[in-house]
Amino acid sequence: MTPAAPADVNHRAGKARAAWVSIAANAALIVFKLLDGLLSGSISIISEAVHSATDLVAAAIALVSVREASRPADQRHRYGHEKVENFSGVIEGAIIFAAAVVIVIEAIDHLITGETLDHVPLAIAVMLVSAAVNAALTRYLYAAARRTDSPALRADAVNHLTDIYTSLGVAGGLALIELTGKTFFDPVLALIVAAFIMWTAWTVVSQSTRVLLDEALPDDELDLVRATVAEHRGELITGYHKLRARHAGARHLIDLHVTVPDEMTVVRAHEIAHHIETDIAARLPNTEVLVHLEPASRERDDEW
Repeated sequence: MTPAAPADVNHRAGKARAAWVSIAANAALIVFKLLDGLLSGSISIISEAVHSATDLVAAAIALVSVREASRPADQRHRYGHEKVENFSGVIEGAIIFAAAVVIVIEAIDHLITGETLDHVPLAIAVMLVSAAVNAALTRYLYAAARRTDSPALRADAVNHLTDIYTSLGVAGGLALIELTGKTFFDPVLALIVAAFIMWTAWTVVSQSTRVLLDEALPDDELDLVRATVAEHRGELITGYHKLRARHAGARHLIDLHVTVPDEMTVVRAHEIAHHIETDIAARLPNTEVLVHLEPASRERDDEW
């Protein structure tokens, strides 16, 4: 087996490190929110603790998925394991949605039965600290996701981005309760948190399933591929067609057919194909390109 290149090793280490940071931060937030929720009796804070618990599960799934996705291709998985990251996003979304349903049930129950809150100023402070931690964590995870092009880390970052808004919303609602004495604001806030969680679940699942269904690359990336191929038009190639491109985890998979003059030698045609593959991969990092050669005399509809 060919040993992994240093860049690949650093890539994988960066993903794993970011996932571990997310796990540690989520574990700490769960403890603080749960203790604060039990102390104050606030269902909205407890719902935030549940939200953080789903984030912890998501971060753990992300850690496992980035490790599995980094495994090289083998006899049973010739195209590698990158789609594990996308599949993990679907699992994360399902877990997040289930947590939101639990929060909705508890919030409705508290609306019906009523509740009494204690230590509200402390609860507000905990929510503000939580928002600050999530803001730092979101920035860190987004940077790691962009650097490693990891769908799993990107999904984790989206989770923490919604945590910022929900924590600030809960803090504002608790402040309103402190000012007005109206405790019904608390379960209402919990319902709003649940709505944010459901939106997050939909976003994560939607992004992951698009890749699992082999959705084409974005138009700007396809235009970049077309422009790169067009640079070889003329004496090198006479046309191209059947351009296909998709994602597999963090990797781009591209294949296309190019036509070359009938009299061109196999060696020269191979060199041109390799040159096109190299140019595309240089402009679109983490890309695997396959170029199929055809004689110019063969009938086809080229994409010039």
